[in-house]
Amino acid sequence: MIQIKFGTDGWRGRIADDYTFANVRRCAEGYARYILTTPKAGESSQPSVVIGYDRRFQSENFAAAAAEVLAGHGLKVWLTDGATPTPVIAFAVSAKRAIGAINITASHNPPQDNGFKVRNHTGGAIAPDGLAQIEAAIPASDAEVKRLDFDKALSQGLIERFDPSVEYIANLERLVDLRAIAHAGLKVLVDPMWGNGAGWLPRLIGGAKTEVVEIHSARNPIFPEMTRPEPIPPNVNVALARTKEIGANCCCITDGDADRCGFGDECGGFINQLRAYALLALYLLEIRGERGAIVKTLSTTSMLNKLGERYGVPVYETGVGFKYVAPKMTETNAMIGGEESGGYAFRGNVPERDGILANLYFLDLQVRTGKTPTQLIDWLFEKVGPHYYDRVDSLIDLQQREAIQARLRAAQPATIAGLKVVGKDMTDGYKFLFEDGGWLLIRMSGTEPLMRVYCETREASLVEPVLQDGIKIAHGA
Repeated sequence: MIQIKFGTDGWRGRIADDYTFANVRRCAEGYARYILTTPKAGESSQPSVVIGYDRRFQSENFAAAAAEVLAGHGLKVWLTDGATPTPVIAFAVSAKRAIGAINITASHNPPQDNGFKVRNHTGGAIAPDGLAQIEAAIPASDAEVKRLDFDKALSQGLIERFDPSVEYIANLERLVDLRAIAHAGLKVLVDPMWGNGAGWLPRLIGGAKTEVVEIHSARNPIFPEMTRPEPIPPNVNVALARTKEIGANCCCITDGDADRCGFGDECGGFINQLRAYALLALYLLEIRGERGAIVKTLSTTSMLNKLGERYGVPVYETGVGFKYVAPKMTETNAMIGGEESGGYAFRGNVPERDGILANLYFLDLQVRTGKTPTQLIDWLFEKVGPHYYDRVDSLIDLQQREAIQARLRAAQPATIAGLKVVGKDMTDGYKFLFEDGGWLLIRMSGTEPLMRVYCETREASLVEPVLQDGIKIAHGA
């Protein structure tokens, strides 16, 4: 039995290595013990939990194993009737007045992995102190896990399958004019990356004047034509090429569990995650006239700070991960919250990343402005100036992790790629702040054995030199 730790967004492991049925049941036991101690559990005569899953290998069976454990504790389980997007699972928590959720998914990880996400009564991520309590409650052995046979729990009504789409779609219709998008006459290339987002945009905006062309929509746990279902290059290259080939207006992408998203322009170019976040915030502020806080992780764009100043709204910065973003959104009633990985959440929905709603907002932005994606980027830069970004991920030996972090803690460079360093933020990783407003961030992934090096600058030619200097600093060169 391994020690299970929750990273940036839940626990993830290699299927049949550490991600086994026994360890999934141990996780479910820890979550059941934790969730039964929350005030929300005491307010209900029969507290309930939503369980959903993705299209990865054996996900439906891992979900059933978790359901047996919760039923063994007398919890009512609402089990989704098929592979379900993460935001739909999160919304079901509210719709069913549940006290939380378990989601069997490894999101954008490689095909060999699976994962175990947990949510609270809002449908949002559980804060770090709650995750620590769950970890502490996980038993050392599968023998300590309470279980009720799946079929018995089903017959007793402790497990009930349900369709979570109805209430979720009703809320989407309150948030965005689906009919206007459907009748706009757009041509949209959709790539759900073999994942849970398959079929959703055709269902929501297809069937009228707008043509929706969907690729990679079958269930295929090995994720062909990409290394992983993460909505960034090179994984999106096939979709971007197809967008240009068919003359589509844009490309809309969701990751493996549809909580993250990506966008492509009419020329087959990728709109990076920082520009996407700034565009979505500008859409809410300028086109919809909304006002409210913006919550961002320290790894995302400073364009949001400029928009905050321009429109008179506060901007809050957190550590990386929705376990920090979601609680801050709830605390501040934020208009939007998001992170560099392409996950964005919106007021009026749930404090959870929603790739489906983000794609709909991106399409609505085009419909309501009449601008192409490339014109939208120009419009954004007219407001905040040009910004350029990239990220490099490097595999690291976990035994060297502490040595790398020690070097980064001690590093005090006067310049990086010729840019003057004016500050250093160690809230989550090591962020070097430049005099011109740009930055370099180096941090260890919370879900994989990776070192991530990110940067944002005002000059396109400096992106690669900044990233390379960051790698040299980490390795002591």
